[in-house]
Amino acid sequence: MSRESHKYQLIGLCGILIFIIYYVSRVFIADQFVIPTWSMAPTLVPGDRVMVNKLVMGARIYTDFDFKQYGQELKSIRVKGLRKLQYNDIVVFNYPYVGGHIAFKINYVYCKRCIALPGDTLTIENGHYRCNNYRQPLGFKSGQELLERVPDDDCESIYPFDERVGWTSKHMGPLYIPREDDVIVLTPKEGTVYKSLLEYETGKTVTVDWKNDRVLFDGKPITKYRWKYNYYFMAGDNVNDSMDSRYWGLVPEDYIVGVAQMISYSKDKVTDTIKWGRMFLSI
Repeated sequence: MSRESHKYQLIGLCGILIFIIYYVSRVFIADQFVIPTWSMAPTLVPGDRVMVNKLVMGARIYTDFDFKQYGQELKSIRVKGLRKLQYNDIVVFNYPYVGGHIAFKINYVYCKRCIALPGDTLTIENGHYRCNNYRQPLGFKSGQELLERVPDDDCESIYPFDERVGWTSKHMGPLYIPREDDVIVLTPKEGTVYKSLLEYETGKTVTVDWKNDRVLFDGKPITKYRWKYNYYFMAGDNVNDSMDSRYWGLVPEDYIVGVAQMISYSKDKVTDTIKWGRMFLSI
């Protein structure tokens, strides 16, 4: 083999090695995502590129790569992480709801702030988040103060969009956030609030019979249920312009990608120019 051929072979091997390192690091260590909306403003704005740390909760490894456009069951395992999610973490996760049911879509991700953890009870009181297990401010206080000034009659109905529950973007709860192995009593209210989660966990059709004060799984009444998985409440800092857990429900733990900890760089979506002042910002 000539010296020239040997040089090109080394270059090729180096290229392959760099390619492998790049993709392994994206799977196990960190990845980058683009912020498309104003839902996390002013913390994050459209055009921000956020670096997501996958080491925090542990990388999620797919065990089924037959991804379907219309959504599917998520099959994956998670390697051991450094810690659990914490209050006010900014989290990237797969949007979990497709056609009113929990289903997984590859590369369909949201970025929101973690407001409540498994086992918490969350309320929204006059626009402000309150958690029974956390006494410090949750989310972006100034945004919640703006919501506080919105007249009650102008506030939107939120999940589960049932007048018998009666929650709005300004007044919600108390909402228990399901934790693995916890047991709840199933009344029509709980059946209504957790319907999509119950169907996700059991694979059964959940019917809520308010008239007879009961909840049915595939037509059979059930009064108690033990949760199989952990869930989280995620919300945008821009509370008046954010589609978040208030509107579509809770996020299963398996759907979490990682914790966003830095803006690598940002591009203005109109001018396509770099925003130098937002480079390498911790969030």
